[in-house]
Amino acid sequence: MQVYDAPLRDMRFVLHELFADDGFGGLKKFEEFTPDLLDAVLEEANKVAKDVLLPINAPGDIEGCTYENGVVRTPKGFKAAYDTFREGGWASLASDPEWGGQGLPESVNKLVEEMICATNVSFSLYPGLTHGATTAIEGHASDELKHAYLPKMVSGEWSGTMCLTESHCGTDLGLLRTKADPQPDGSFKITGSKIFISAGDHDLTDNVIHLVLARIADAPAGVKGISLFLVPKFMPNDDGSVGARNGVSVAGIEHKMGLKASATCQINFDDATGWLVGQPHKGMAAMFTMMNTERVSVGVQGLGINEIAYQSAVAYAKERLQGRSLSGAKRPDLAADPIIVHPDVRRMLMTMRVYAEGCRALGQWCARALDAEKHSDDPEVKQRATDFVALMTPVVKALFTDLGFDAANLAVQTYGGHGYIREHGVEQFARDARIAMIYEGTNGVQALDLVGRKLPANMGRNLRPFFHAVSNLCEEMAPKQDKALKAYTGGLQQAFGALQLSTATIAQKGMKDPEEAGAAATDYLRLMGLVGMGYCFLKASKIAYAKLAEGAGDDEGFYKAKIATAGFFFDRILPQATAMFLAIKSGKRSLMALDEAAF
Repeated sequence: MQVYDAPLRDMRFVLHELFADDGFGGLKKFEEFTPDLLDAVLEEANKVAKDVLLPINAPGDIEGCTYENGVVRTPKGFKAAYDTFREGGWASLASDPEWGGQGLPESVNKLVEEMICATNVSFSLYPGLTHGATTAIEGHASDELKHAYLPKMVSGEWSGTMCLTESHCGTDLGLLRTKADPQPDGSFKITGSKIFISAGDHDLTDNVIHLVLARIADAPAGVKGISLFLVPKFMPNDDGSVGARNGVSVAGIEHKMGLKASATCQINFDDATGWLVGQPHKGMAAMFTMMNTERVSVGVQGLGINEIAYQSAVAYAKERLQGRSLSGAKRPDLAADPIIVHPDVRRMLMTMRVYAEGCRALGQWCARALDAEKHSDDPEVKQRATDFVALMTPVVKALFTDLGFDAANLAVQTYGGHGYIREHGVEQFARDARIAMIYEGTNGVQALDLVGRKLPANMGRNLRPFFHAVSNLCEEMAPKQDKALKAYTGGLQQAFGALQLSTATIAQKGMKDPEEAGAAATDYLRLMGLVGMGYCFLKASKIAYAKLAEGAGDDEGFYKAKIATAGFFFDRILPQATAMFLAIKSGKRSLMALDEAAF
């Protein structure tokens, strides 16, 4: 029983209320997008998610993609759904109008992405990879390539991929062997094989545009010698139509535990014609433009699965009868009470709820910074947003996907035996969610990126927007007399203190021994994420109390629920910060003590 209806009231809250004073300021570029207009976009997106994507989610998982005689096909209904999606303009929502996009804020786009991922995360990969590819092309390709490819990619007529991984190298891209031979006309012949290529080939679009990492002859060794190339499946004709087949072929599709309706391909490039994107040997910088976009989007995948897992578990818990409430029968008219009366079921449901609401709020803060980074007219604000995005990207990717998988598992547990079988649909959530912790850089790699690159960069400047925001809110809220707000503020202050001490510990030990930083990385990322969620919940509670004091009318229930949800977070989730600080403080000793031969 896959149950979903977009949490539109909470989405409107994080979009319009929670970050009105986010420090990034209003952006002139988006002044024409009124709250009413943006709300209408969200409402229409919800209809597409519920009515078009959700109905093909479970059937698509059962059928999966097929590969026969070099041809890849998506499950029944996917082509029609993609056509509806593209024709409705959803593929171009946040793209630049110069290339046919609608130019909406990324803050709105991420909420729409959440709906798509919640109802059909396999489907989300097809337009999602394309959006990431257009970002890299727009940022680094020549004008000729932009004009030749962006309009059709932005419209969704053509799709995009990124081709990084090879069978002998995953994250360590310096080992890749795909080669690029320069041609007299300025193009390159690309030869090599790639694996794990999401949306690598399919029957949804007329052409697939691959962004491929390869090495030009005599290039420097390692990542410093990698270049990025645009390689189409079909060569475009002068009029923009699809022409002859390029030297690109599918060797097979991966047989995965989840995301079965997403075609993950093994692709061969045999003297395929491609064009350089960006500068020679600077391919990683260009590809990271796409990868960072995709990492935030993968975090949203975790959030989307979290939300549908929560809603499905709530629906089941309200209907499933088993046992009686420990405080006495709540439904004496029935043979047993619904399981939602039981404290441990409430623990699971509330955990899923706070994960979803906390990640949504934190994700929206990051999305607003993405908008400011790209569109602010104030250089100081632009720099602050850039620093914030750099810091939070690994946190969003890793935290959201960790918690999304946890929520999917809790949904299975809520359903009990029915959760373990296919018919109810929640076991699919767990299988689909699991990959998000791995691809686009495993969550361990994200943690290493955070402590190894993002913390020391620019003498710790990346930390300032985040630390200053949390510190200022705690200082503002400390004098408040309300008992609940006082308790919430105290909890955040304690967790923030643990984060500050952990930061100092990593800086001190990591300079002497990089393994110390590596040993602390995963706990540190989770600690930073929890503090970020705590900031959002305290801020939300402050707003909710103010709205209730004014007289919230029809929204009274929403604001009361927001305060109650925050209470669970501060009581049951945020105290984990203390344990993480103690683990970080313990250092690498016990982690590295066991001799390799003893494993």
